[in-house]
Amino acid sequence: MKFRPLHDRVVVKRIDAEEKTAGGIIIPDSAKEKPSQGEVIAIGPGGRDESGKLIPIDVQVGDRVLFGKWSGTEVKIDGQDLLIMKESDIMGVLEASASKKKAA
Repeated sequence: MKFRPLHDRVVVKRIDAEEKTAGGIIIPDSAKEKPSQGEVIAIGPGGRDESGKLIPIDVQVGDRVLFGKWSGTEVKIDGQDLLIMKESDIMGVLEASASKKKAA
């Protein structure tokens, strides 16, 4: 099944948090927090202003984004746990540093 969000909504798949700390301590599932990073899976066409003009969404499919801890609505589509949220719930897009881009 393919899901197409409406208006200024975005579908995000959470990116799993690290299972170890920087010091090598393994974090049990019960102590893990939900990750606040994700990958954009689908976007709607955008919102509309007062005159009815379409305002396109700033994020694109494949962008890695940062969002609030309690943002969005959790849904399960085709066995995948996803979040549907408004574009305004997204705080920003995470971009690879220049040194990582050169290595890739």
